[in-house]
Amino acid sequence: MTTTMNQPTAQPGPGMPVDADQAPRPGSRAARMLLPRSAEALRSLAEEYGVCSRPVLLRRTDLTTGQTEVVDLPCGATREDKCGPCAKRAKRLRQQQCREGWHRDEEPLPDPHEPDEGQRALIRLRAHFEFERARALAAAQWDQLAELDEAIGEVEAAIAESGMRGSVAPAHETRDSDGLVVPDPDDQASDGSRRHRSTRRRQDVPDLPRKKVEARTVGRTFGTEGGLVFRPSMFLTLTLDSYGRVRPDGTPANPSTYDYRRAAWDAVHFPALLDRFWQNLRRAVGWNVQYFGAVEPQRRLAPHAHFAIRGAIPREVLRQVARATYRQIWWPATDHVVYGDDALPVWDAEAGTYRDRDTGQALPTWDQALNLVDDQDNETEPEHVVRFGEQLDIKGVLAGSPEAARLIGYLTKYLTKSVDTCHKTETDRQAGHLDRLWHELRYTPCSSRCPNWLRYGVQPEKVKPGRRPGQCKARVHQRSTLGIGGRRVLVSRNWSGKTLADHKADTRAWVKATLGLTITDRAAGHPDGHEQGKPAPVAWELARPDDGDVPPLAHRLLRRISERIQLRSALNAARDRIDTTGPPGQPDVSATGATRPAGEEA
Repeated sequence: MTTTMNQPTAQPGPGMPVDADQAPRPGSRAARMLLPRSAEALRSLAEEYGVCSRPVLLRRTDLTTGQTEVVDLPCGATREDKCGPCAKRAKRLRQQQCREGWHRDEEPLPDPHEPDEGQRALIRLRAHFEFERARALAAAQWDQLAELDEAIGEVEAAIAESGMRGSVAPAHETRDSDGLVVPDPDDQASDGSRRHRSTRRRQDVPDLPRKKVEARTVGRTFGTEGGLVFRPSMFLTLTLDSYGRVRPDGTPANPSTYDYRRAAWDAVHFPALLDRFWQNLRRAVGWNVQYFGAVEPQRRLAPHAHFAIRGAIPREVLRQVARATYRQIWWPATDHVVYGDDALPVWDAEAGTYRDRDTGQALPTWDQALNLVDDQDNETEPEHVVRFGEQLDIKGVLAGSPEAARLIGYLTKYLTKSVDTCHKTETDRQAGHLDRLWHELRYTPCSSRCPNWLRYGVQPEKVKPGRRPGQCKARVHQRSTLGIGGRRVLVSRNWSGKTLADHKADTRAWVKATLGLTITDRAAGHPDGHEQGKPAPVAWELARPDDGDVPPLAHRLLRRISERIQLRSALNAARDRIDTTGPPGQPDVSATGATRPAGEEA
């Protein structure tokens, strides 16, 4: 017979979970801690309705009436860890930009207008001044030359004010009172000579066809026997070469043989490699290929780029151009560390140079180091050569297909995240891989002005006191970028024919047209009777949170949330009305040219 004895019930100790049926005593501290926090609820609601939680304060003053008001300007952050609503808005704007330019069937930019008679008269006056300047230069009349240069500058300014783009001719060389040319320090080496580098292609890469680039950006069409016409576009992914075998989590299988140095150099010069790829591709296919791309890290933390390409290009041509594209870096040698952190060169304030701590000898300048590289050009290899890897992902995409919408979302997936948080670091092995790559990037030279050159016994260009290796302020050295220090979004000039400001204006125009408003409504109803279409003269200045006329942040967030709720309700009602009765009579949505951005919110 088994006897069951009553065991004492275990009481929850500190840190132990409390059962659901053991609710805390009402009024106790534990009960109060379970209540939601109103401040967090406010910020969550602001993020839900797209209200910026860290706005920039501006004070707007009407110069006619003297009335002032405080305006909250969204911070415009593009990373969600800084401001989620602004980052989401920026991401939707980029998606709209990608969508409008990807499958265009006509050129995005119209032909420029012909110059009017006033503009032609300015060009004729510029021609007369150029003739007189050449005559004064031949006669060594330096006083008249200076006066003519000043007059040419005034005419160039008048040409720009008349509405013409660009300059008629390049600027002339500046001369002193004795007629000697004043050199531009940013355009020449220290000895006054221009530095030229041979453009001869490497022998270990395939040759590419070179065609004259046509002034068209739209791809060709393909027809079927049934009369259907297709204008396909493409989606391309470019990656860097391998630095060693990696595990599924992106970490090296053998960290001791993984080439971290080459990975860091490739990451720093990856943007230049992408520019060279598009240059080679346009010359190979013979037309102005347009692209929209995003740069992001792979799981192994090496950068790669996704591109939406307008028009169709043979896959073999893309592979051939990728294999033939490279970027040579002709910099001083960095294979040997000359000065460690405990014996760095010292600054000589009188001579304006860095000297060896022990010998007192001045370090070679940047130009002297490059001259040594030029002398050995025919005998040595470049300091680094960056190339693409063998892995290319190429897809054909049709306009309006579900695949096109999916790829736009895939292309902009990580735009709101910092580079080091695109992939979660869940293990110590992943954290160690990230730390080793970042440590290598800290001491990798990023430009001719990078203080890391002191580590290798070379003074950086435009040297200054207080420089120290490993403390360069460039973005490529930051842990949050991991070498991707440039623009995360790469867009060709003729992609959509619009800037981001133009796309924002399109969104506002669509909202106004949907609600039946006009752009000049506010100006037309101004109480001071300003001319219709012309805003009142105002002045803007930064305001401080502790100013007397600035309400608390919570009050301003509550107002903005209310405004967004009312705007969404009005916009939804207008959409329902348009679906049943059509666009409002004034203004007509189609008449304004404003189309609803797909996936865009008010």
